[in-house]
Amino acid sequence: MLLTIIIPAWNAEKTLDECLNSIFAQTVSDFEVRIVNDGSTDGTEDLLRQWQARYPCQLFFETVENGGQGRARNLALEKARGQFIGFVDSDDWIEPDMYEKLLAVSQKENADLTLCEVTAHFPDGSTDQERIYRPDRPMASAGFANNKLFRRELLDGVRFAEEKLWYEDLEFTAIAIHRAKKIAHLDESLYHYRRGLPSTMNNRNAEKNLDLLTVMQHLEDELLPNARDDFEFLVLNHVLLDAMNRVQAMDVPEKRNVLWMLRSWVHEKIPQLSVCESFRRESRNRRIIMRLHYLGLSSLAALILKIITTSELVVCSDPIRVSTC
Repeated sequence: MLLTIIIPAWNAEKTLDECLNSIFAQTVSDFEVRIVNDGSTDGTEDLLRQWQARYPCQLFFETVENGGQGRARNLALEKARGQFIGFVDSDDWIEPDMYEKLLAVSQKENADLTLCEVTAHFPDGSTDQERIYRPDRPMASAGFANNKLFRRELLDGVRFAEEKLWYEDLEFTAIAIHRAKKIAHLDESLYHYRRGLPSTMNNRNAEKNLDLLTVMQHLEDELLPNARDDFEFLVLNHVLLDAMNRVQAMDVPEKRNVLWMLRSWVHEKIPQLSVCESFRRESRNRRIIMRLHYLGLSSLAALILKIITTSELVVCSDPIRVSTC
């Protein structure tokens, strides 16, 4: 078996057909699809039975009690037979030649991990082609598993967090990137995902952003002491920038305490921001916002963020999916 495509599904009856149509339209034929129905309460299981009847030799699914996306993916990983592993979410879709192209690049370059670019689709019909890859900073593409093709051996011992944490993609992909000896990139947007719909990353639960600290602690254990620069890059971009931007934008009573906890944790890991090499390599605008959060001036950071994001002269080079600077 060449390829296993893993899909976690939870109450996905409205989007599952589009997702699976795009997968079974793939121009590569040697693949299996493994779906874990994570305790859906709508018609997801009935749809899966219909699809399994159409593709009995390629589509396999199991229904389990709701345990979160991380556990669902891990259950499928344990049964995967493919030499390569890919992930697709049940509300997303892919170009018909996505896996053919990723496999060709991976095999040509003997890559452990190969990735493509992605397109975000908003409820108003607009789209945004996002830049995920930076050749000078492979860790910048951590945080999103679905645009990547993993060689099976790379994932030996690598699994998603199962504590129903946010950011489980970040932990999984950062560890895979750290362990990969060769990473290849295909400069085409082949993966499509919906943005702006209700999800774990755009609700008003400020305290769930503290899940990031648990994930970062796991990454510290994995990356230090040999990859301190990569670890500090993740701290700066995902805690000091993304999470604090997101929490500051919320109008909730616990905002102040969550910001304090995030900032205190960054101070512990990076006691002197100005001498941090990863910080010094960031763009000027990103350094401004990071420093303001670091100093406890998150309200000012939010105000300046509105100014620089409306300037046509500012171009952000890092593919941070939630922050807007």
